[in-house]
Amino acid sequence: MCSACALAAMAGATSSRAWLALHVPVLADPRRMRAVTVTLMVAGTLLSSVGLQGSAGPVAGAGTAQTQQVR
Repeated sequence: MCSACALAAMAGATSSRAWLALHVPVLADPRRMRAVTVTLMVAGTLLSSVGLQGSAGPVAGAGTAQTQQVR
């Protein structure tokens, strides 16, 4: 799951970079775009690995067919 979250975060960072390059002409400079790219990739990696948590654990009352007895 962590790798899927990281891949989704990187895809979001890449699309955000493309949107910024198209809509903010001030960032058209290659040096600035490199800084934006690094910032977005680092933010995406940190958000996906530190900011998102896994599942909260099993749901109470949800058992499998083997644990439930039929009378």
